[in-house]
Amino acid sequence: MTVWFVSRHPGALAWAERSGIAFDHHVAHLDTATIAVGDTVIGSRPVNLAAEVCARGGEYWNLSLRLAAEDRRRELSADEMQSYDVTLKHCDVRKLP
Repeated sequence: MTVWFVSRHPGALAWAERSGIAFDHHVAHLDTATIAVGDTVIGSRPVNLAAEVCARGGEYWNLSLRLAAEDRRRELSADEMQSYDVTLKHCDVRKLP
């Protein structure tokens, strides 16, 4: 069982490390074909990729924050992320037939 932290943002990685979030691998992009049953993926994945993680038997934890519109599309520091109430939320994402 492997824990993946997926983010290309330095502020997100800094926040995770200082928050004591344990992970085995940090990657900027995740190939969902590498996910095995029991793996955990932490990050902000598009819903279709989060669903692939879950379909492969992995758990998905979404890095969630209440971001102001004016702060979208720019890099945030760990402190800024904290000011936007950053949390991890366990999500079970499934594709419906």
